[in-house]
This record gives sequence, structure tokens and C-alpha cells, in this order.
Amino acid sequence: MEEPKQGRTITYERTFTVEEVQQFASLSGDDQPRHVEPDDDGRVMVQGLLTATMPTKLGGDHEVLATEMEFEFHQPVYTGERVVCYATYETVVERDDRFELTWDVTCENEAEDVVLDAMIYGLIWKDN
Repeated sequence: MEEPKQGRTITYERTFTVEEVQQFASLSGDDQPRHVEPDDDGRVMVQGLLTATMPTKLGGDHEVLATEMEFEFHQPVYTGERVVCYATYETVVERDDRFELTWDVTCENEAEDVVLDAMIYGLIWKDN
């Protein structure tokens, strides 16, 4: 595990597919027509919580166990649209057995419009 450092930013990007959104709709029950029926351009709207899996992926990669997550959704994401997620360590407090941290998260679409802001509170256990 790499130690978290205050001010460090990590990124993750992806493009959601229609099939992924439909699978999430089936799994979550959020199967509104806008999520499962493609529009005239063949796109569907990505569920907000599916978009929110982007910081979750970053957390998994960095062994973060979230204790609280606050999300603000600014505009929809559509399939075929690249989204980049930036997570910055706002605070890092070292304890004997763990690091306590907050992440300031921003996700942007291809036009660099913010689609999601989040604040993640969590911890990383130290290797013993």
C-alpha cells in the first residue's frame, strides 16, 4: 500500500456502455426508460449511482474504506461519453494503525463540465 499524501490527486476515466447501464438497472432496480431504452442516437442516461462508482473504483485501488460519502450530481452522463474522475487527498491524519482521510472528488465529462462532486471520508488500514 502506498501511503496517502495530503494534496495528491489520483484519476480514473471510463466510458459507460449501454449494456453496463442496463445491467446496473437490472441489479439496482433503477430501470427508468431513460436508463434502458436508447434514444435516437443510441445512448442512454447513466444512473447517478453508477457514475458514483468511479470514486468507489479509486477507493478500491487505494484500499480506502469509506465511512461517509456525500454526492452532488450536476448534470447527466450518457453512454459513449468519456468521464474523468479526480480524487484529491484533502486531509490525511496518521494514527498508529491507520490513516484517516478525506477526498475531494470531481468528475468531468468530455467538455470538462462537472457532472459529479463528492466528499469522501474514510480510512486506510496500515499493514502490520
